[in-house]
Amino acid sequence: MDFWQELLASNWGREFVAGGFGGIAGTIAGHPLDTLRIRQQSSNTGSAFSILRQVVIKEGPAALYKGMGAPLASVTFQNALVFQIYAILSRAFDSSIFANTDSVPSYKGVAMAGVGTGAIQSLIVSPVELIKIRLQLSKKTSPTGPIHVAKTILKTEGIRGLFRGLNITILRDAPAHGIYFWTYEYMREQLHPGCRKTGDESLKTMWISGGLAGVSSWIGCYPLDVVKTRLQAQSWTSSRKGYDGVIDCVEKSVKQEGHGVLWRGLRTTLARAFVVNGAIFAAYETAMRCLINQQRKQHSDRSS
Repeated sequence: MDFWQELLASNWGREFVAGGFGGIAGTIAGHPLDTLRIRQQSSNTGSAFSILRQVVIKEGPAALYKGMGAPLASVTFQNALVFQIYAILSRAFDSSIFANTDSVPSYKGVAMAGVGTGAIQSLIVSPVELIKIRLQLSKKTSPTGPIHVAKTILKTEGIRGLFRGLNITILRDAPAHGIYFWTYEYMREQLHPGCRKTGDESLKTMWISGGLAGVSSWIGCYPLDVVKTRLQAQSWTSSRKGYDGVIDCVEKSVKQEGHGVLWRGLRTTLARAFVVNGAIFAAYETAMRCLINQQRKQHSDRSS
């Protein structure tokens, strides 16, 4: 109990815990659409609706949540770490915060902190997404968990296989997170002027700002995500073997399927991004308020 009280008494502790709640909310809200995105990117036929119909008919509705164990098991820590790193870097990149504790990070500091956050968290995201992608592409009806897939990868491909696609994950996530956090901070201030300092924006503002942040970050990095999916899936599905790297994957994919392949599944992804990131920021901000209010209540009780 003392540990939790000490953890939640600090800014970094509250940010860490609230980030975890945000990640869980986002994963549950968006995993079915993420499954459709992965299947669209790895195949060359079928719209999102036709793939959805085939999955539900042939594999059952539960197949839409296939592979959720891997991100859900790690998402609390992963998302908590993202918000924690972002909070630290946003303060570090903006010296004015140290001079004035009531100030908020500048938009430049927000963007730079987002880039740094994206690069660092890729070390965790890359192996988790690799396992998730292979589970989502598996056509097996018998249950196969993330631990089994991880063991299989380590046995057949080694530790390097578990981090397949790390370089392109960093290329995708570093700039995307810069856009992500900048858009959220900018939009919440536009929708509710002054809320960056007061923190009194509505749940609607949190959801819309978070949703737009997710959409904007995905638009710029989407072709890289398609390539990453194919690189990480290639040793699992025989039809996707033979890519020797990022450039080779781009050249072969475009040659075989046209430039449109780099944007395949974009609409599904953007729909998911709005839902997921709206849920993430709404849950994060709500959890932060609850934790801060709880801490103030405890402090008031001790004072009285």
